[in-house]
Formats: sequence, C-alpha cells, structure tokens
Amino acid sequence: MDMKTLIEKMTLEEKASMCSGMNFWDTQAIEHLGIPKMMVTDGPHGLRKQTGSSDHLGILESVPATCFPSASATACSFDPSLLTEMGVAIGKECQKENVGVILGPGVNIKRSPLCGRNFEYFSEDPYLSGEMAKAHIQGVQSQGVGTSLKHFAANNQEHRRFSGDSVVDERTLREIYLVGFEKAVKEGKPATVMCAYNQLNGTYCAENSYLLSRILRDEWGFTGFVVSDWGAVNDRVASVVAGLELEMPATGAQNDKLIVQAVKQGTLNEDILDQAVERILRIVFKWEQKKIANATVDMEENNQLARKIASESMVLLKNENNRLPLNKQANILFVGGFAEKPRYQGGGSSHIHSYKVTSALDAVSGMNNVTFAKGFDADTNTVDATLFNDAIEKAKRADVCVIFAGLPDSFESEGFDRSHMQLPSCQNQLIDEITQVQPKTIVVLHNGSPVEMPWAHSVQGILEAHLGGQACGLAVTDLLFGDANPSGKLAESYPLRLQDNPSYLFYGGERDRTEYREGVFVGYRYYDKKDIEVLFPFGFGLSYTTFEYTNLKLDKKTIKDDEKLIVTADIKNTGNCRGKEAVQLYVRNATGDVIRPDKELRGFAKVELNAGERKQVSFELSKRAFAYYSTTIKDWHVESGEYEILLAKSSHDIVLCEAVAVESTVQIPIEVTINTCFADIEKAVGGKEFMDALLSQLPQLQGLQEMENDDGMGLAEMMRAMMKYMVPRSMMMMGDGKLDIEQIGHMIKTLQEMQSCKCKEIET
Repeated sequence: MDMKTLIEKMTLEEKASMCSGMNFWDTQAIEHLGIPKMMVTDGPHGLRKQTGSSDHLGILESVPATCFPSASATACSFDPSLLTEMGVAIGKECQKENVGVILGPGVNIKRSPLCGRNFEYFSEDPYLSGEMAKAHIQGVQSQGVGTSLKHFAANNQEHRRFSGDSVVDERTLREIYLVGFEKAVKEGKPATVMCAYNQLNGTYCAENSYLLSRILRDEWGFTGFVVSDWGAVNDRVASVVAGLELEMPATGAQNDKLIVQAVKQGTLNEDILDQAVERILRIVFKWEQKKIANATVDMEENNQLARKIASESMVLLKNENNRLPLNKQANILFVGGFAEKPRYQGGGSSHIHSYKVTSALDAVSGMNNVTFAKGFDADTNTVDATLFNDAIEKAKRADVCVIFAGLPDSFESEGFDRSHMQLPSCQNQLIDEITQVQPKTIVVLHNGSPVEMPWAHSVQGILEAHLGGQACGLAVTDLLFGDANPSGKLAESYPLRLQDNPSYLFYGGERDRTEYREGVFVGYRYYDKKDIEVLFPFGFGLSYTTFEYTNLKLDKKTIKDDEKLIVTADIKNTGNCRGKEAVQLYVRNATGDVIRPDKELRGFAKVELNAGERKQVSFELSKRAFAYYSTTIKDWHVESGEYEILLAKSSHDIVLCEAVAVESTVQIPIEVTINTCFADIEKAVGGKEFMDALLSQLPQLQGLQEMENDDGMGLAEMMRAMMKYMVPRSMMMMGDGKLDIEQIGHMIKTLQEMQSCKCKEIET
C-alpha cells in the first residue's frame, strides 16, 4: 500500500494523532493500519534512552551507553572523519536499543561563553559547525538511524528559553546563525530537524513559516519532518501550517483535538495535514525497513573509540619549557577532585548513563610514582583547609604537579546560563598557592565553555580537556605522558575576560527581547576586526612537534564568482615525532565596500605527518567562500575586487597569503534619485556615463587640471573628492543656470531605466 492510499484510509482523528507523540518518546502507532510506533530519544554525543519514567532534563537514569566527548570537545579535533566514526558507533547503539531517531547534533552558534548549553554545540564559527554536524549525521544515518538537527534557530541562550525573542537582522541570521544548519541539511540530509523553543523576530520558531517552510524546505530542499523541542509548541494549528509536523511529547490529545477542529472549521486545509502525516510516515517506515533484529554492540570497542576521539580533541594551550610530555619516572603529584571524579559530560537532556568511566587516577593506577592530593572537592566551591594544606605540602616534594580543575555541574547546564566565566574560587586559590611552592605545575581543565585563567602566566602547562567523555582519564594521561600527541585546536575564542565578548552588553536581553546588536561580528570575527587581545585565539593549539607551511599556490589569479578556485600548499613536520596539524584557510575581502569581518574560515584540513614528512593539502573554494548575504537581492553576493587567501595555524597566526581577483557575475542594482550620492551613482549600471555627461555641463571644472592650491593638491582632485558625497540636485548651483532640475531629472530617468532592466535580468 502506497503512502497516499494509507493516508486516505485514516480518519481525521487518526491523522491528527500522528502529529503528536504516543507518549514521551514514541511516535503514534495505528495498529489496524499497520503503522508502528518509532522511538526518538536524546543524544547527541551518546544514547540516552530511558526505560521507565520519562524526563527531558537528564535527571532520571537511562540504559548504559557510550558517552563520547561532547561537541565542545569534538569540534576542536577539526577532523570530521572522527565525527563520522562516532556517529557510526552511536547509530549501532541505537539499533541495539531499537531507537529510530536520536536527537542531535546541535549546531547553534556560541554567541557568548555564558550559554549554559554551549557544551552541546560545536563552535562560534558556522562553517566549522556545519562541517562537523554533516559528518556526525552521515555517520549515524549510515546505520539506518535518523538524526534530528537542532535547535532551529537562533537558540543561543538558555535564559528565558521558552519565551525569549531572538531579534536578528537578516544578514546576520543568514551569515552566522543559519549557515551550519544549511550545510548540515543540504549535505548531511538529516531525517528530522528540531525547532527551537525561542521566538525569532517576534514569531515562535515552532510556527515560523519563514524558517520551517521558506528556508528549510523551499530553499534548502529538506524532505524529512520537523519535530518540536519538547514542549516548544505555542499554537498547534499555526505550527502545522508553518511546517512543524510532529509535536513532542504527547499532550494527552489536547492539541490533536485543536487540529481536528481547525480542519472541520476550514481554518486548516486537510491537504496540509495529509502532507504532514506523509512526512512522518515516510521516516517511520524507513526505520522499519532499516531495523536490525538482535543487533549487538562491542561496548569496549566504543570505549576505545571514545578514548581516541578525546585525545585528538583536547587542546594543549601552553607548554612552557617543553614541560610536557611528562617523564614517566618523575615524582608526579595529581591534585584536584576532578582527577578521581572527572566532569566528562554536561547536565540536562544529553546526560548519559555511561557504560564505564575512567578517571585520570584510574588510568595511572599502576604507576607507583604518581601520588594524589584531593585539594578540593569537584562538586563544591568551598575551601577545605585540611585538603588545601595537604596538597600544598605534597606539591613541595613533587618533581611536577598536575592540577585537575574545571566547572562543576552546577555552573553550566541545560536550562540556565552562567553568570560569569570564572572557575570556582577555591580552585583558583589552590592553583595560585601551589604555583608559589611548585613552579613545575600543569593544569588540566574539565569544562564545556571558556573560563578565565588568572593563573595562566604562572603555570607551565595548560591542557584543555573540555568534557571529554567516559574515557577522558585515559585520553588525558595519554597526552600528559606522550603516548599521544596533542592535535586539537580551539573551536572558539577564549577572551581574557567576559567583558571582552562582543555580545556582553546585550546578552540575555531585556525581559523576553534579546537583540543581536553585534551583528556578524561573533567570536574571532569581532576580536580580529577590532584587534582585541584574547587569552587564546580561535583555531589555536600546540603540539609536541612543529610544522612548516610552504608553497601556497592558487590555480588562477583571476576568477569569476561562478568559477572554482583550487588552493594547495605543502605542510612539513619539522619536529622529531609523529603528529597531526589542523591547517586553516581564511578568506579576507581586501578591497570591498561592505562592512565585513577581517577574515572568515572557509576551509580546514587535518593532516598527519611523520617526523620530517611533507604532504600537500588542497582546498576548493566556490562562490560562497567569497560571498556575503545581500539583503538587497536576497541572495549571496560577491563584490568584485581583490581577496586574500590566508593559510593559518590559528585566526591570529597567518602563515601564508596569496591574492586573487574575483569578478562578480551579478551587479546589484542601485536606486538612483536626485538625492543619491555620486559615489553610489558611479557604481550603478551606466553610472560612469551619467557622471561624464553631468560634469561636461559644469564650466567651473574646465581648466582645473592645471590649477593647484597652495598645498600643491590639484583643484580638480579636490573637486572630485568633494563631489563624491554630493548629490545630483546640488549641481544646479554649479551650472550658472545652464543646468536645471528638468535636465537632471531626464538624465536620472535614463539611468533608472537602465537599473530597472538590470533588476529584471537578475530576477530572470
């Protein structure tokens, strides 16, 4: 039976029931029609399937599963292939537990370090976010399990998340907050997309047709179904019309009745309801076909994969005097509650019942030269004098001290935002006191978002472990002792202090209204444009070896914006051990008029090299690499001019640069009136000819080329500079009565007709 025939056999009430959950986690089943239920459940960095009572805050326990590193960690790998491997493993666990759709990944942009859910999101950069999300989706869905890309869209704070209105201008929305979703939808093709709780520009995302229909389906070609975040629906009928098919969780059929009533009253076209049901059924039956009976999973194999991913995602931020890797024979002291009880995942709906957890102390249990002092409890923010003194005394006697610091669950979680960027004060105090008696001190950080580091100058090493998953202790010790080489790079900037963040003055908003006044200047786009010092820049990360970048080549020096540009360069490992380097490619608009960031990430490649080995990396750049979103033509546009191709080790460390001239194939029409500046008219179609005709009628300009003022500046040049921001109607005062408003109007009308023709050409 085909889908449309099946829908024809359904009653109106049954159709409405398909559009909401059967319970907290399952879609509706209609047994007499052979429609099965399908379980959807939490992710994104591991499976959170509950077997009994249900919640959406991760409070109640779920089935044992592999807890992989969170997105805040995995994005720092700059390696999409790792996300694909992780996705495959998660997909297999979903098959074992009969889960049809796992909720994730999340691609919301890290607008501020304060967002309590930042650990679930990849980056402050939309290109990196989209690439990592695409790989994650492809990995999971290769196992026949669907994903749910979330939270669509502009869901960048937990504060007032059910009622807040994200007020974002169109260009910023397109360039920053939708790009990650766009790439993941177009190239990853997720089975479902989850709408966000918040409003976007005054309309709840669950009923925002601009988002759910015009952009998601009409522009991006999404063919799956849209599911609400749990409890996100404001107006059920309006959400169906806008393009939200499935409401979760079940609402006791209350909203189903509203749908039925709306159809009967003629306020909801039944064809729209049928379409929603068909989109849901398509995914449900696809899952039925892909189910694997009696699927099994090697959980220990997944644990080792979690270890590998964590070790390649952790970021070495400081290594003064090459203190790391540690000498395995040295007298080493581990300090801090996180050494024995690591914070390896975030709080909320992504909280996983981990198959196993290995702490750093567990990982070194066979090393008699490693001792431990608790120093502070990982779950508190209080100073325990006994624990403090014990740690300080032991630090004095050690050869080197490793302090495991980080944020407790109470500091960052789904449901609320942070109020500051600080570690618990007891940890900062202990680090400060230990460095006074033991200069050979390393800090390992367990946190989902950037923290201020007032002690950064006084420690010799900093390893950012983020929330590294259940095998984080193994990964940390692999890196500390040199069994693995750090290769992670920061997927977000670390400001010196919270006040430096571009959204600082506006974040959280006023009551329910949050204005994104910083526009496109998010993260490094802001810090680099204003040349603001940061603690650690976007893309930064150290290794135990060194890399040399040479031989940057472009296959063309001049291109049109509809052509591809191939960029190649050689990367060499100039150190003495094997390592991986995340090569970053940024593009800078060197000559354009549009206000843009100093540079934007447009490509990256993770390359592995033996000591002394050299490899070539290659990038392909298309129109979007050079484009900004034009609100005039409602499309991506490239300004003609010179662009710089930058190869870098971070957003601050540009190693190689080559220029390319890009010619736009689309000229944006300029509205020309008697009050349009000549600077703009010159750029219009026929603008140069207009200017020549106008100026030829001004006798005052005759002979100015030969005249100079006292400073030696040509008067003609002065006049041209002055005229740049004059307007046509002002020319009457310079025409000695020979140039009147009628003549100017006629010339402008001719120019307007040329612009109109250009508009029609673009529309065509």
